[in-house]
Parts: sequence; C-alpha cells; structure tokens
Amino acid sequence: MSKIIEGLLYSESHEWVKVEGDLAVIGVTDFAQAEMGDITYVDLPAAGDAVEAGEEFGALESVKASSELFCPVSGTVEEVNEDLEGAPEKVNEDPYGAWIIKVRMSDPSELDALMGPAAYGEIAK
Repeated sequence: MSKIIEGLLYSESHEWVKVEGDLAVIGVTDFAQAEMGDITYVDLPAAGDAVEAGEEFGALESVKASSELFCPVSGTVEEVNEDLEGAPEKVNEDPYGAWIIKVRMSDPSELDALMGPAAYGEIAK
C-alpha cells in the first residue's frame, strides 16, 4: 500500500502539494515513484518560468519509462530542487521529502480542484 500523507493535497496525475502561504511546494507521490521504479533523471523547469494548472512542467525518467509531471496550480516557479539533478534517486527514497518545485500561486482557488488524502487513497491503489 502506498504511503499517503495527511495535510497534503493530491492531483489525479499523482503530484502532491504542500501549501505554505501563497507558495505551493510540489512533488510526486509514493504511489507514482513506486509505479515508475528507479528514477534516473528529473527534468526541471527554470526558476521564473510560468506554469499553468494541468499543464506539463517537467518529467521523471526511470529505468522503466518516462513520465510527464503536471502542475496542480498556476503561477511562477520560485525555486527548483537542484539536489535532484545530481541525485534523482531521492524521489524514490523519500517522495514526500524530495519536493520538485515551489510555485508562487496566481490563483489559490485552484487548490479546490485537488483531492485530500482519503480521496487520493481511492485512486492510488
């Protein structure tokens, strides 16, 4: 069974969001990393890039497949987790600690479209 953390929001495409004021800290769920297998590369956007809810912002590559990452919220990329460039396996080791990007949200009401832990648990099986 995949680990699901209370206090986070989840997208149908298996990204998690931790809200810190008007910042959304975004990563991939335990379910997503387990499905992918050993992650070998993380394709990151640049700080300052504009992102749109539901649009692709990067990708994860593993020994099995490549999987696009979809942004759960719209806004501007404030920070990227550069540690992942040299150590993409951190996503496998600690999916909820290895955040990918931080986005300054332009429309926090988009968070309403995301799922809580119980609803996400229904699709992450």
